[in-house]
Amino acid sequence: MRETPSPGPSDQPVSVGAVILAAGQSLRMSGLDKTFAPLLGRPLILHTLEVFLTCPAIQRTVLVLADSNIEQGRALAQEGVIAGEVSLCLGGPTRQDSARCGLSALGQCEWVVVHDGARPCLDPALLEMAIAQAQEHGNAVAAMPVTDTIKVVDAQRFVSHTPPREELWAVQTPQVFPFSLLKEAYDLGGNEVTDDASLIERLGVKVKLIPGSYENIKVTSQHDLAVAEIILSRRQRPG
Repeated sequence: MRETPSPGPSDQPVSVGAVILAAGQSLRMSGLDKTFAPLLGRPLILHTLEVFLTCPAIQRTVLVLADSNIEQGRALAQEGVIAGEVSLCLGGPTRQDSARCGLSALGQCEWVVVHDGARPCLDPALLEMAIAQAQEHGNAVAAMPVTDTIKVVDAQRFVSHTPPREELWAVQTPQVFPFSLLKEAYDLGGNEVTDDASLIERLGVKVKLIPGSYENIKVTSQHDLAVAEIILSRRQRPG
């Protein structure tokens, strides 16, 4: 098993960049673009970006958007909502393509945080912990233990086996890696994957899971949007 390269002396300044992926097609949103869907009176993506823009450890942030909503992102920049704080980047047809575009737009840094733009309920404390844990262990990926029994099925949906539940974790974002390592993983390419950790695993690097949050949901449907509003509304209440 390959080990992650040492990040260097701890007394050197750490440069952390972030890539926020929001170039999906929102196929399960009944025609609504989840990236700019209204959430407590603001576009969903602004709730996500706010966590990154207020994190003292992050120096640069790139927002990757689809061709269908890049103009909405530019409008926010022109209005001064995100001007000077976030760089906009056009994504590609797949998540891998979009992440590769985001890394290129971000430019060289020591660490990179990759996060789903559709996870607006990210707790700032989780983001800060992920960065700190990555610096300690070489990388860090937020995840939660699976609570349901999972069945592996064949093409006809007959169960082939039932993996032990205690060995299963549901992976989330943020995911934090050394920039050079993640760029190497994307440069090598390969079959399409659904998260960055899978590419890192292909390099033979051990991936460190850290406790995420059940509130760190990914909005993929109208129902998820309603749940996200409840979570964020509760956080805003005094006390």
